[in-house]
Amino acid sequence: MTDDARTPGRDDRPADVPVGTPVDPPVDAPADTTAGTATRAVPVPRRSRPADGEPPNPLAGMGDRLDAALGRGIDHVTRRALGPYQTAIVRIGFAFTWLFFLIREIPHRHELYGPDSPWGFDLAEQLIAENKAFTVLLWTDSVTWFEIVYAFSALASIGLLLGWRTRTMSVLFMIGVLSLQNRSVFMGDGGDNVVHLMAIYLVLTRCGQVWSLDARRRARGTADPRDPVGMVLWAACGAALAVTTATGLLGGPIWLLCLWGLWAIHGLWWVLSRPAARPGEPRVVCDMIANVAHNAALLVIMVEVCIIYSTAGWYKIQGSRWQDGTAVYYPMNLDYFTPFPEVSSILVGNALLVMILTYGTVFVQVAFPFALLNRRAKNILLAIMIGEHIGIAILLGLPFFSMAMIAMDIVFLPTAFLLWIGSRARRLTEPVRRLGRRTGGPGKPGAAPVGPGGPRVPAPATGERPPGVGGAGDATGESGEPTDTGDRVPVGASAPRAGAGADGPAEAGVRAGENGSLPSPTTSGAGGAGPAAVGGTGAEPEAEDPGRGAAPAERR
Repeated sequence: MTDDARTPGRDDRPADVPVGTPVDPPVDAPADTTAGTATRAVPVPRRSRPADGEPPNPLAGMGDRLDAALGRGIDHVTRRALGPYQTAIVRIGFAFTWLFFLIREIPHRHELYGPDSPWGFDLAEQLIAENKAFTVLLWTDSVTWFEIVYAFSALASIGLLLGWRTRTMSVLFMIGVLSLQNRSVFMGDGGDNVVHLMAIYLVLTRCGQVWSLDARRRARGTADPRDPVGMVLWAACGAALAVTTATGLLGGPIWLLCLWGLWAIHGLWWVLSRPAARPGEPRVVCDMIANVAHNAALLVIMVEVCIIYSTAGWYKIQGSRWQDGTAVYYPMNLDYFTPFPEVSSILVGNALLVMILTYGTVFVQVAFPFALLNRRAKNILLAIMIGEHIGIAILLGLPFFSMAMIAMDIVFLPTAFLLWIGSRARRLTEPVRRLGRRTGGPGKPGAAPVGPGGPRVPAPATGERPPGVGGAGDATGESGEPTDTGDRVPVGASAPRAGAGADGPAEAGVRAGENGSLPSPTTSGAGGAGPAAVGGTGAEPEAEDPGRGAAPAERR
């Protein structure tokens, strides 16, 4: 059979292509019908095939994912103030430390910061003129003025400790701390430096959301929306600022701007928190700014702790006494650092124990910033460091330094542990609160009973909402307790009920179904947020009556 007689398609391979090489199917050419026979198709050049499937582009959709993650992060830091219990315990710790220090040093107050100080009035004036630090003690060298400032600082510490008008008290606490410490800068130690910094940071935090009289007042629904007490404080502070500004006592423009700015912010928040004020964009924007300032200050506090421990640890590594494991031995043999000589002599007599304490101190301080990446390791090192500071307070006679450092370390404690501490403290103080209920007239209209679970809003027999509940002054009712993540702990849990009020309004919004928690309605505490309140939230949904449909025992 000749080539012309072959069947088309069986072997249409060009002559120069070896047998067995795959070729593309030929494109049929039009047949020559005039010849009466099939005409062989003309082969076409082979074309390169595209790949069957290309791998997906790893960068595809990355922009959308980045935008979504950025949006979630912005919402996380603007929607709520994080760590309410951590900031509350830091507030309590530093206010108590400074108050305890002032009471302890009453016999020596004139030598520390008063007219009998070795750092004389003229030397202090020269230093303040150079570094532009803030202190009101240099306005005059009068002994009476010194006594007023000393008492003022102690009263501000008590107010901040109790959480009464927390926003105003935090500013007054800062003024008292800076005024005394900047008067005699060489009288302090490391603990005083920590108190100095934290007094400034607490001004920016919403540290009265829980465990404060402000939160208690809002949880009971007894806060006056007009807030006359807050208005009086705000007006008095404004008058004091006006007088000191007119007389030029405040000094440079930095402190003028800071103090007048804080005063104006407190007044603006009172205007936005009035019952007549309609919730809108100004309120939401101010609330977001307050949350961002709180969260930024909380982050700064955490970074400050890491810097203190890391720098201390790495500095110790360079010392020869820390390298050979004998550094702890020497301060325990100094009379100034041995309040209990018998105990110190027992410890320094054991060389192995001295070496363990020396190397352990360095290891814990260097490792702590890295331990934050693991929750268990962080909690273990926190317990060790708190125990170390307790030992420093007892063995070396430095209680205020240790108290300041412990108050700063508490910012890393988990919320569940802080709630457990709060519940135990509430049980211990239950007899006192029971006595207060007996003498306070619990039968008065609008008085809210306080049980083992914390302050509760009573439900009337008719099932209607009592006056003030669900309005501007209400907080959370019976729904739950806010955590550092904004979630709420069910009432039946072991968490204490400290009240979910805030310096500003309580956070409105519930995240239900997480960690097995039940959905629960909340309300806002906008009312009663006077000029002493800076932070708060904008949304104010109406709360469900906590007593509606509840059993009589639960209502009690």
